[in-house]
Amino acid sequence: MVKIKRSFFILFVLILSMLLLSQMGWFWKLLYPLKYEEAIIENARKYQLDPSLVAAIVFVESKYVPTASSYRGAMGLMQIMPDTGKWIAGQLGIKDFDKNMLFDPVTNVLFGCWYLANLKQEFNNDLIVVLAAYNAGRGNVKRWLESNTWDGCQESINQLPFPETRRYIQQVLAVYEKYRQIYDL
Repeated sequence: MVKIKRSFFILFVLILSMLLLSQMGWFWKLLYPLKYEEAIIENARKYQLDPSLVAAIVFVESKYVPTASSYRGAMGLMQIMPDTGKWIAGQLGIKDFDKNMLFDPVTNVLFGCWYLANLKQEFNNDLIVVLAAYNAGRGNVKRWLESNTWDGCQESINQLPFPETRRYIQQVLAVYEKYRQIYDL
């Protein structure tokens, strides 16, 4: 009788485990949400970016809080600096730019995707260099590459002068992989 009870218990635990594992997608989606999906997918495709990458950047930059602000003044979902936003607005032909527009999720994702595409073009589609430039600024990255401070490789990100940029690249790459696993974008 004890063996039968134990067998039923083990069978119950196995069935319950299989059910839970088959339904774990919801758990990962709670940890790695995908808000503003339409704006992310539309703008990522418009600028030939992987939507999972854009989602990962939004997650790392703001955790999907549209009113997020950094201590340095970066604003919105993709944490765009007001001066960069003004420049992007000019490039996109948007008149009467106001920095508070960066708190609008659709505008912020549009600007962030345009900027990422611009960095990709400038840095020959090198994802690691593009992420470094997105975080530290294109001028800093150009100086690092020209002075051989950094060779642009993922394996040598420890050579980057900014610890924040090192962590940023690692975080975005890790979250990017999660978004690619969880969502079919």
